[in-house]
Amino acid sequence: MALITCRSLSLGYESHVILENLNFCVNPGDYLCIVGENGSGKSTLMRTMLGLQKPLSGEIVLGDGLRESEIGYLPQQTAVQRDFPATVWEIVLSGCQSRAAKRPFYRRSDKALVEENMRRMGIEHFRKRCYRELSGGQQQRVLLARALCATRKLLLLDEPVTGLDPKVTAEMYALIANLHREGVAVIMIAHDIAASVRYATHILHIGASVFYGTVGEYQNSAMGRKFLSLEGGDAA
Repeated sequence: MALITCRSLSLGYESHVILENLNFCVNPGDYLCIVGENGSGKSTLMRTMLGLQKPLSGEIVLGDGLRESEIGYLPQQTAVQRDFPATVWEIVLSGCQSRAAKRPFYRRSDKALVEENMRRMGIEHFRKRCYRELSGGQQQRVLLARALCATRKLLLLDEPVTGLDPKVTAEMYALIANLHREGVAVIMIAHDIAASVRYATHILHIGASVFYGTVGEYQNSAMGRKFLSLEGGDAA
């Protein structure tokens, strides 16, 4: 059963339509990369999937027992967020808020989950460090650990490698690929189409026209051949 299904989805603001009649689904085991030109609606689509924005029409259906509060989310960072004065432990622990619900405290199981996900991201030795003192790549690992505390099924990642140098970018892609191999479904907004084809199972390319399908189908499509032929494969 699909984790998330978008049916006849139209997105935008008030009377301004960005995307119309969008249809796709993400199943357990999928790794979907969303690519497209700037302003094509990628981040708007992700906010709508998270329930932060209502669609103009159509619907988003969650399945396989998934709830909105059980989706792990790594947003684009702002300058203010990068300078947030909290410890690594505090930020990762905040990913358990949806589990805590109305409880005024975190359980031992919540704290064990934080430990587990810090180890998975290789940041356990940073636990007492102030988040704003970390490098960009280290901060992204912290936020990914935080997102993992909210979910065991589905991660939504909004351009997680923006601003990172090539070495750290490769490390981040490898971390995400490993999480996918462990059974976490991934939906990621990406700039780099070539990297998307390398790591994803499915591509959603939005813009003047829309493509949704497997990586192989995308590579063989007119749209895929066009954008993959561009230097660096960067169409976002």
